[in-house]
Amino acid sequence: MGRKKKTEVIGGLKEEVKDITKNVVETAKEEIKGLKVEHKKITKPQKSELIEISGTPKTKKFSRKELKEKAKKLAEKIEGKKTEELKEKLELSRKTLVPVDDYVKAGVYIGTKVITPHMRQFVYRRRNDGIAIINTNIVDEKLKEMCKVISKYKPEDFVVVCKRETGWKAVQKFAELTGARIFTKKYPAGILTNPSLPNFFETEMVFICDPWLDKNALKDGNIIKKKVFALCDTNNYTFGINFFVPCNNKSAKSIGLVFYILTREYLKANKIEKEIKIEDFVEEES
Repeated sequence: MGRKKKTEVIGGLKEEVKDITKNVVETAKEEIKGLKVEHKKITKPQKSELIEISGTPKTKKFSRKELKEKAKKLAEKIEGKKTEELKEKLELSRKTLVPVDDYVKAGVYIGTKVITPHMRQFVYRRRNDGIAIINTNIVDEKLKEMCKVISKYKPEDFVVVCKRETGWKAVQKFAELTGARIFTKKYPAGILTNPSLPNFFETEMVFICDPWLDKNALKDGNIIKKKVFALCDTNNYTFGINFFVPCNNKSAKSIGLVFYILTREYLKANKIEKEIKIEDFVEEES
């Protein structure tokens, strides 16, 4: 056999080997691919299979159906507790400091024919005679807030001023039970701002019963930059007042009920045990 013929034979054999190798590789790839698909089918989780949940004291197995049922029951239990808590909070929010009938009997909700821009938001409606009606729910909520704040002050740290005669009895009883300093009939202007006065004293808070009648005390409280609390009727402006309760600040019954509540809550918050009767605050009007 010549050299040329041998070369042709060898070349042909190489081509055959290449073709055979290529076919083997392609076949192997197809088989591997098929095996992967089968593996996925085998390892894919089935709905009926058991799931292991590790925990104390032992590892437990549950089906997906069982887990869904447990999750549903737990969600219902949590929702039930939330509903109960909301109901309790709602009931607490509905509790008023005194029965609503007491507010009505004392006329706390009765305003005046004049409604200032500062007090308009607290007015529920007008009567046929033009008298403004204050929302009793707001009166109660504001009183609750005021009771909490006032209770933080010591008796010697605040002063109550009431120039209106219908409030004297209530204010005096408040002072008697709490020990707070009060001024009725007349408030000596400058008593908080002029150290040269013989009766000068310092205070942390000023409580007034009417921003108009007790304007001197309001002015002094603003000068010394102390907190000013007030009872405000619908005809009052609230300039310079830090916190107020919208209510009837002209009637003896209304002022008496408000100070009865303030006194009772102050004694309760400071754990002072003293006998307190609403009759001692509310004076019958002639």
